[in-house]
Amino acid sequence: MLGATCLLLALVTTVSCVTQQPPNTVSEDWVWNNLHEFENYEGPFPKNIGRLHKPGNTTYILEGDGAGILFKVNPNNGSIAVYRTLDREEKTKYFLQAFVRSSISKDILGLATNFTISVSDINDNAPKFTQEVFKGSIPEMSPNGTSVLKVTAHDADDPTVGSHTKITYQLLGKEQNFIIETFSGIIRVKSPNMDREQKKDYEVFVQAKDMGTQNGGFSSTATVLISLTDINDNPPHFSHTQYKFNVSEDKIVGQEIGRVKAEDGDEGENARIIYTFIPNSNFFTIKTDANTQEGVITLKKPLDFEKLNRYKIEVEADNPTPGSWMTKTKAELLVTVLDVDEPPVFSHPFYSFSVSENQPADTQVGQVKAKDPDQARNAIQYRLKTGGSFFRIAPDSGNIYTRVSLDRETHAWHNITVTATEALVAIKVLDVNDNAPRLKEDYRPFICEHDGGLAAPQLVQVVAAVDDDEMTTAVRFHFSLGTRDSNFTLSNNGDNTANVTVRLGGFNHKEQPRYRLPIVVSDNGRPSMSSTGSLDITVCPCDQAGEAGDCRTLRQPLTSKVNLTVLLISFLFIIILIGECTPRPPPPPMHLIPQLPPSPPHTLLHLLPCITGVIKVN
Repeated sequence: MLGATCLLLALVTTVSCVTQQPPNTVSEDWVWNNLHEFENYEGPFPKNIGRLHKPGNTTYILEGDGAGILFKVNPNNGSIAVYRTLDREEKTKYFLQAFVRSSISKDILGLATNFTISVSDINDNAPKFTQEVFKGSIPEMSPNGTSVLKVTAHDADDPTVGSHTKITYQLLGKEQNFIIETFSGIIRVKSPNMDREQKKDYEVFVQAKDMGTQNGGFSSTATVLISLTDINDNPPHFSHTQYKFNVSEDKIVGQEIGRVKAEDGDEGENARIIYTFIPNSNFFTIKTDANTQEGVITLKKPLDFEKLNRYKIEVEADNPTPGSWMTKTKAELLVTVLDVDEPPVFSHPFYSFSVSENQPADTQVGQVKAKDPDQARNAIQYRLKTGGSFFRIAPDSGNIYTRVSLDRETHAWHNITVTATEALVAIKVLDVNDNAPRLKEDYRPFICEHDGGLAAPQLVQVVAAVDDDEMTTAVRFHFSLGTRDSNFTLSNNGDNTANVTVRLGGFNHKEQPRYRLPIVVSDNGRPSMSSTGSLDITVCPCDQAGEAGDCRTLRQPLTSKVNLTVLLISFLFIIILIGECTPRPPPPPMHLIPQLPPSPPHTLLHLLPCITGVIKVN
C-alpha cells in the first residue's frame, strides 16, 4: 500500500498532497500552493506562515528569495516562518525552493519543490497627484459645464485588493465657480458669468481620496490655478465728452498737438483701437500709437489765427476686433489757435515808382503800405535798408522822398529795400489833482504837565502827510491848525512836515487829561485839495525830577483796585439808603410828644427820597 506525504499550509484553505513513491524512488516534483503574508506586520517574530510534513526520518532545507533572512524553515518539523516586516510596494512576491533530506543518509530525497510567498496588500498609501500645481485656462463667460482641465492621482497600493486604489475627487471649500467629476477628476465650469475684467485668476483646491466612496481611507490635495482668457466683450469709451487743446498758429505741419485715449477693458488684440475724424479734417490728422493705443493728433495744414482761431472736430474710436456688439465711441475735440506776433505784410510784394530827374530834395516819389496781420493791428514803422544815400522814408506813413536831386544819366534805376516793423505805442495817463492830502499816521503823542511856563517851546509831534495823487518833487504840503483857541502852535518845516509845539505851559492832567488838535493839510495842486485830521495829545503827570511819567496808564481802563474801591463805596451808600427808608412805627398822639428844640437842618441823607430801584456803577 502506498503512503502519502502532505504539505500543510497554515494560511491557505487548500492543501496540496504529493503521492509518495515506493522506497528508494525519487519524486519528479512537489506541487505546493502559494503562501501569503500581509505587509506591514510588525511582530512578534518569527511568525509561522506554513508547514511541510513528510513521515519518516527527514530534515528540510529552504533556498531562494529571502531564505535564511526573511524566511526560515524548521529543519526538523518543516515549519516555515517570516522573521521581518514585509512591504508589498517594495516586493510583491518571493520565489523559493524546498528540499527534503534523509536524516540517515543525508541524501536529497526527490527534486526541489518551487513555491511562492505572496505579500498581501493593506491600504497604507495615500493617492499622489501627478503634479503639485495644475494650471488651466478658459475664455471668460464660458458656459456652464465647460471643461477646464483634468487632474490625476495614483495610489501605490494593490489595485486587485478591495478599493485600495479606487480614487475619488472633490473640491475643497465653498467653491462657487467650478465643479469636479468624482471619478474622472475633470474640472468644469459651474458659474457661466465669470468676467475677466472683474476677476482674472482663480485658485482651487482639489482632494483625491482612496477607498472609493467608502468612509475612511487616505487622501492628498493639490492646487489648481485657473486663468480667464479675454474675449472682446467690452466696447471702447472716452473718459471725457470733450477734449481741449491750444495750438500756436506757427505750429509746423506734421508736429503733434495732443493725444486722446479711449479706454477698453479688454486686452491684447481685443483692446486695439482705431481713431478717425468724423468727417475728415482738412487741418488735422489722427493715428493710433501702437504701444499706448492713444490717438495722436498732428497738424495737417498751416494755421492762421486771423482767419480761423477755433476748430470743433468729432473723433471716433473703433475696436475692429469682432466680438463686441458695440465697438464705437465718440468725443469732441476743441482746438483753440493761439495768436503769434507775425511780421508786418506789405500790400504788394514789389513796388515801382518814377520821378523826374533834377527835382529838388524832399520830392515825394511814392508810398509803401504795410499792415500788422495780427489781431492787435499795431502801428507800423518804416525804414530804408538800402538806398539811403538818395532817398529817405517817413517812418510813420511810408512816404518815400528824395534826399538829393537825382541825375538820370548817372543812375537811371535805383533799387531800394524798405523794411517795416511793428511799433510799440505806450500811452501814459496824466495825473489830475483829485485827491486831498491827509496825515500820514494816526499820531497820538504825550506831553508832560507843567505848573508854570516853559523856558523853550516843547516839541509835541512832527507830522507828515501823504497824497494818492502822483508825488513829484514839486508837490508841497501846507499844515495849519483848525482852531485859534489852542495852547499849541504849528510851524511848517518846508519839507512836507510840520512841528507841533506847546505855546503855553500849565497843563494839568486832572483837569483835562487829553486834547484833540485839528490839523488842516492842503497841497499846491490846481485846484488845491485839503483835508482835516486830528492829533490826540495826552497830558502826563511828571515826577519830582520833572521827568514825564508813564502816560500809557491814562489810556488804559481802571485798575482792579480802583474798581474795587468804587464798588465798596457804592455798596455802603446803598446800605445807608436802605436804613433810612426802613418803615417806622406810627408816631404817638400829639399830646404825648414832648416839645423839643428845633432840629438842625436836614442832612443830605434825609433829603434823599426813599425809592427802590437798581443802581448801576460803571
